[in-house]
Amino acid sequence: FYHGTHNVNVTGDYIYHSKNVKEGYLITDVEDSKFIALTHCKPTKDCYDYTDWGENATFVYDSIGVGLGVNNIKFCQIVFSNSKDIEYSALFCPRVSNCFGCIGVADKQYCILNKQYTKEEYFPMVEKIKKHMDDMPYVDTGGRVYKYGEFFPQEISPWCYNETIAQEYFPLTKELASEKKLTWRDADKRNYTVTMQHTEVPDSIAEVTDDILKQAIACEHAGSECNHKCTEAFRIIPQELAFYRQLGLPLPRQCPNCRHYARLKHRNPLKLWHRKCMKDGCNNEFETTYPEDSKAIVYCEQCYLSEVA
Repeated sequence: FYHGTHNVNVTGDYIYHSKNVKEGYLITDVEDSKFIALTHCKPTKDCYDYTDWGENATFVYDSIGVGLGVNNIKFCQIVFSNSKDIEYSALFCPRVSNCFGCIGVADKQYCILNKQYTKEEYFPMVEKIKKHMDDMPYVDTGGRVYKYGEFFPQEISPWCYNETIAQEYFPLTKELASEKKLTWRDADKRNYTVTMQHTEVPDSIAEVTDDILKQAIACEHAGSECNHKCTEAFRIIPQELAFYRQLGLPLPRQCPNCRHYARLKHRNPLKLWHRKCMKDGCNNEFETTYPEDSKAIVYCEQCYLSEVA
């Protein structure tokens, strides 16, 4: 009912060598954590609402892209190298401690908005800021209220929702993104001159000549609304052609982006459904990333092990 090995008391998927984890996805060597993903740099411990990195990360909360010996990090992005006691800071902050609302600082402590304070000044000032954040919170265009304790609003991100990796793990259509008041970027207009339709690509690699390297091939999804960031056309490069010939593989009919999203469909969603073991006579229930409409036969761990033994 999930992918993983050497785990104790975990829920989620693609979990390895972990213990006491609730809703962990794509993680390795994580302990006592909840709502955590993409932390394959081990180990990680005592974290909550944390995505990406790990590597001796402890007590990380509501942060992304932080790791390498960090401790007590809250609402941060890209903070690393033994930094500790950091809040609302981002973008390359190595070896810092006791900083609040800082960008790109290094080897600093007791800074607020990149301004240096003394230890005696720092803590009372931070408490004043937190109170101000609660008394006059930021409200985004969707009406969401961001008091102290919330991560940065998506609408102030320099990237739109569908430009980020979020679109790969939690795909939305433009219409749904609009309903959620999330920013969206339409595809750039492309002026490719297509010289070969995907239907003209030979089925066998043995029939392909080096002339294919000169062609601009129309993607199979061109003109459709596949929501895969389709580039509409693509080329074959020499190294790629050599690879296909070496392995006897046919040429692709889709652009690289569409191929990438096609592969992502083979991975289970980062979401849990409550289900019952499908083995006759077994009443075990569990949380699994296989939805109810999945064609997969889903067993509990005991029944699975007895079946494959």
